[in-house]
Amino acid sequence: MMVERFKRDLIKEFRNYDRMMLMQDLMAGLTVTAVAIPLALAFGVGSGATAASGLVTAIIAGVIISALGGAYFQISGPTGAMAAILMSIIAQYGLQGVFVATVLAGIILVIAGVLHLGKLISFIPMPVISGFTSGIAVIIAMGQIDNFFGVTSEGSSVTEKFLSYWQLGFEPNMTAVSIGLFVMLMMLLFPMRYSKYIPSSLFAIIVATAANIALNLDVAVVGNIPATLILDDRLELASLLDFRTVIGLLAPAVSIAVLAMIESLLCGATASRMTGARLDSNRELLAQGIGNIIVPFFGGIPATAAIARTSVAIKSGAVTRLTGIFHALGILLAMFVLAPVMSQIPLAALAGVLMVVSWRMNEWVTINFILKGKFKGAILKFVVTMLTTIIVDLTTAIMIGVIIGLVLQAVRFSHLRITYDEIDPQRLHEEIEDLPDDGLVCYINGPIVFANTERLEEIPKKAKRYGYVYFSMRGVPDIDISGVQEFAKIVQEMKDAGKKIYLCSLQDEAMEMLKRGGVYDMIGQDAVYWSVERALLHRH
Repeated sequence: MMVERFKRDLIKEFRNYDRMMLMQDLMAGLTVTAVAIPLALAFGVGSGATAASGLVTAIIAGVIISALGGAYFQISGPTGAMAAILMSIIAQYGLQGVFVATVLAGIILVIAGVLHLGKLISFIPMPVISGFTSGIAVIIAMGQIDNFFGVTSEGSSVTEKFLSYWQLGFEPNMTAVSIGLFVMLMMLLFPMRYSKYIPSSLFAIIVATAANIALNLDVAVVGNIPATLILDDRLELASLLDFRTVIGLLAPAVSIAVLAMIESLLCGATASRMTGARLDSNRELLAQGIGNIIVPFFGGIPATAAIARTSVAIKSGAVTRLTGIFHALGILLAMFVLAPVMSQIPLAALAGVLMVVSWRMNEWVTINFILKGKFKGAILKFVVTMLTTIIVDLTTAIMIGVIIGLVLQAVRFSHLRITYDEIDPQRLHEEIEDLPDDGLVCYINGPIVFANTERLEEIPKKAKRYGYVYFSMRGVPDIDISGVQEFAKIVQEMKDAGKKIYLCSLQDEAMEMLKRGGVYDMIGQDAVYWSVERALLHRH
């Protein structure tokens, strides 16, 4: 089914494809290449791997995921968000651990795609997504302190590394700091009108590298970049078959898979709004999974769709998925031709790129919206998720954020309002025969669920001196089993006291539950009014 749909989409995508469209894809792909090269280098180094790993990831993922993806516009490669997870894996398991975790994450993504779990992203509240995005941004920035300042730290986590400065000392290399600040200022102040010719990050790195080569500066550099697509440091089958290692890496692999799912599908949703084209979320997960299974065998790190590269592709006139493939081939060509020059790129320059990227990663519009509106629940979810991401890990942060969201939502939805009013014949639109003069209308608004059933206990007391009780239930969208049981209990209590009970204006879901709970049998079918307005309660 999915394969047939993919074939149909490809036929539709390449229908009437001509030379002009090919040139559009080629130029868009090369434009994305210019953006992707500095990011791939920075993310490779920033994750604790190598610049070469970042380039290889962009190339392999760019070809495979673009070819199989859920939409023509998705451009995949290494991303800064992954650095938060990869740094801790490398500290404990080394690069082989990253490769194993990437394969495991790829398998999880494939399973998610096969099981059609692409829609699960919609169940994560936006403040939670914004919270872990900001948490990841903090981790990326903190992880670049060494390269930016030219210092050394120790520890398996960003927090431990930061605290290690107290023991190891903190003596900045001012040359490195100057380079990092230059790159940051260039990216922030670069005139927008020139960005269509050369990305600010690429221009800043070119200038910094040229200065380093010309002046032989005393700063750490990227180092050797092999002109090959298959790196010496790549996945070894022995590592993949090591049961103990695999079990230890399952949790990080889940984190990688969850992050890849969130980033790719959010990127797709944003790009869909820009293009009007639909993203097949389940096929996208399959493509991401297959790409991440293959990438480690070449020495690459986890890949995911990235909005920065995707938006550039769209704005540059991408027509088909060939744009993503051309962008990857452009990086491959640059890697083979420019490897000696790339090896002289100062790490401080890449750190400057990542500092700016981490700042821009924050969803400032959403953050400003929830803070300005003083949405307490959203602020709680945002802050808790961000802090948990920084202190613990991504998967735990998302779980806690979602749980908090569900609890707050349950509290909000469980609010039940009950008001009472005596029946006054003079306030009715129509005459009703045999209308009792000792009737009470009980208006119930809100779902009747386990969290609020105690509110129903007050009804028999309020109705004590009335012979007729009319339940107006238009405002009850649903009743759960606890609600039905409690409602049946108070109805029986009032019937035993000799009162007549009537139900008015039930919604379908509530009506079905009360029927199944035997409430209709208790009061009699003729005691159910289908329209309050036509029966009793339509006021002047």
